[in-house]
Amino acid sequence: MQYGSLLYEILGRPARARRPTHAWRYARFAKICRSRRREPAAESATLLRITRERLDWWNALADDPYVTTIDAVIDQPGTLIDGIWTGGDEVLSTIDPATGEEYGRIHTSRTSDVDRAVAAARAAARDWSRTSPSERGALLSRWAQLIFENQERLAAIEARNVGKPLSAARMNIIIAGSILAYTAGGADKLTGATLPVRQPEFFGYTVREPYGVCAIVLPWNVPALLSAANLAPALAAGNTVVLKPSEVAPLVVHALVELAEAAGLPPGVLNVLTGVGADLGAALVSHPGVDHVSFVGSVATGRLVMQGAARHLTPIKLELGGKSPNIVFPDADLDVAIPTIVRSITENAGQNCNAGSRLLVHRSIIGEVRDQVLARMADIRLGAWDEDLDMGPLVNTVQHQRVSGIVDAALRDGAELLIGGGRPQGRGAGHFLEPTVLEVADRGAPVIGQEIFGPVLTLETFSDEADALHLANGTDFGLLACVWTQDVSRALRMAAEIQAGQVSVNQFADAGVIGLPFNMYKASGFSSGNGYRALYEFTREKAVAVKLLGSRD
Repeated sequence: MQYGSLLYEILGRPARARRPTHAWRYARFAKICRSRRREPAAESATLLRITRERLDWWNALADDPYVTTIDAVIDQPGTLIDGIWTGGDEVLSTIDPATGEEYGRIHTSRTSDVDRAVAAARAAARDWSRTSPSERGALLSRWAQLIFENQERLAAIEARNVGKPLSAARMNIIIAGSILAYTAGGADKLTGATLPVRQPEFFGYTVREPYGVCAIVLPWNVPALLSAANLAPALAAGNTVVLKPSEVAPLVVHALVELAEAAGLPPGVLNVLTGVGADLGAALVSHPGVDHVSFVGSVATGRLVMQGAARHLTPIKLELGGKSPNIVFPDADLDVAIPTIVRSITENAGQNCNAGSRLLVHRSIIGEVRDQVLARMADIRLGAWDEDLDMGPLVNTVQHQRVSGIVDAALRDGAELLIGGGRPQGRGAGHFLEPTVLEVADRGAPVIGQEIFGPVLTLETFSDEADALHLANGTDFGLLACVWTQDVSRALRMAAEIQAGQVSVNQFADAGVIGLPFNMYKASGFSSGNGYRALYEFTREKAVAVKLLGSRD
């Protein structure tokens, strides 16, 4: 079934002009039922009811992405298999992190749905892998365009679900669309190699081939961006996918998948399972029908995922945690460095794997840096997603209790609280935590090596380059390190010796560089996490050796 043409038939306009997606979902499902000459089963009838109830709200959100008031809690099916959305009897509540109020319910997938989703992906794999790479790239380009056209609606969905400011969610959506657009251009440029031979009658070459069925398991912190970073190269390379978003914040992922369908993605190529990771995720990554696993999440869960994949020796890539240091030397431009350092730990309330959670400062400038950081942290404005201030709440009660507990433990271990550490005034509801700075003298303190995943910055001092390297490399993680200096030679020496997959100089992360891979070392995982090599991670290399026979004429 060609979804672009069906969409045109239903709505009477080109697919790229469509805004609300649930009208199309309802009409498409009803049409499928009619075409099969059968009445919907009870579960399908529930889906029809759910989509009817949601249609008015989604239409309103398409016209006004800032809408926050709805008349009733909205139900959403969480399972997409072979082009049809359904939902089971079990329901997860969607909670606004800023208020603690329920505003949606997701009908979750069953463990038995894993078999059906993998089977659907397997059935679609051969045709999708044989689809022209140029055609796959064109489809991803259409998907990217739909994301850009719907960026305000998508940003509102992610912002409220995660709790981040709307402008931050908008940037995540733009990055997601950009990843898709970038990867689309590489779909038909994935090549092998022609190899030298010892004699002219031999010929050798390699080709890159898709794995087949890929399982992708994602976290809740930047759902749109991470969906694009994994789905784009997997699909561009010719794989089919079973995607499991986090049950904490799946709404924008569902919306993105709907736009992929609108762009023309065939049924079965992308399937979605939504539910608790300990059940669904475990069943998915250990499934014998899965050919490749991609996981983004914590180190502890990553180990469990590896164990599950090992049952069938399934290839795996892991993007795990981080404890990223900002390293400030005496010649650093503090007017540039300090605002960036503060943003690196308060963006998304510090709930990023690459958050700048460690601040290492040369002891000769510690007083100046400390004062400027504290002043900037004190100025951070906290609010709900639609207030669009500097920082939102933590995502849920569990996360708030965990981060608060780490801060309390650090204080018991001797850390000095310089600012924050508690709930901000005037924010009695929700899961807000003040931006927090802990000065830590004990280099062996647990808080130095823990991934806190909250707006908590630890402050340490160093004496020289060797000492700075000792501190920077002193944790189990190796994701990102940022060096602040105007000495180019020093910057290059530090970049060579830091044990991290990414090093930034006088900036945080990869701003301004196109195609920079999101590499990682040590306990941060093993993945390129997109960038110019992303398609290679979702393909395997086949080597072909041929002996050319003489003519039989």
